Amino acid sequence: MNLTATSVLRGLALLVLVVAWALLAHHGSAGEGNADLSAALATAPVVAIVVMLLWRVGNPLWIAVGGLGVLGLLAWTWPSLRQNVALLFYIQHLGTNLALATLFGRTLFGDQEALVTRFARLAHQGALSETKRRYTRQVTVAWTLFFLASVVVSTGLYWLAPAHAWSVFANLLSTPLLCLMFVAEHLVRARVLPRDEQSSIADSIRGYRAAMQERRAHTLANHP
Repeated sequence: MNLTATSVLRGLALLVLVVAWALLAHHGSAGEGNADLSAALATAPVVAIVVMLLWRVGNPLWIAVGGLGVLGLLAWTWPSLRQNVALLFYIQHLGTNLALATLFGRTLFGDQEALVTRFARLAHQGALSETKRRYTRQVTVAWTLFFLASVVVSTGLYWLAPAHAWSVFANLLSTPLLCLMFVAEHLVRARVLPRDEQSSIADSIRGYRAAMQERRAHTLANHP
């Protein structure tokens, strides 16, 4: 992968954003941050999703009505939201990991192609050996279990441990654990697959982008 100054700066900006988000979310969940800022941070992803859905409708009237409805709902529930910041971040963490577990896990059933296998196939223009096909399916299983384990640990800590302990896991350790999972999979891949069957990080990124483009094209074809 060729690194340019722009891509490096973009990566650094993303890293700063992730770290800042994690620290602010941790302080908010532990009850140490500003309640209004923490509630705004916790509800921002949901609001962003609603805005994107409204934008896709394309009808200005529905966008206006929906936008006003979201603002009204936030204003009405704000006193309750700012008093339950930890719960908001828990729901956010739970929903994200369940969604990712579903994204990976649902491709393991029926005649579907496993998600990581699909990434690999698209990255290599359809050329995939049976060994790599079997390995990438196992990786899909591993990622599904990883996200489900995050759900179980997060839920157990939220209900049974102090808020600070849960927040350390959910807000401060989630990204490092995700990176550790990538590193562990890379090490396993290096031991299990022959050298000519191994994929680089660039291959993985290329496969992911190709899969997203394929999905976007499929969506547009079915919903013109």
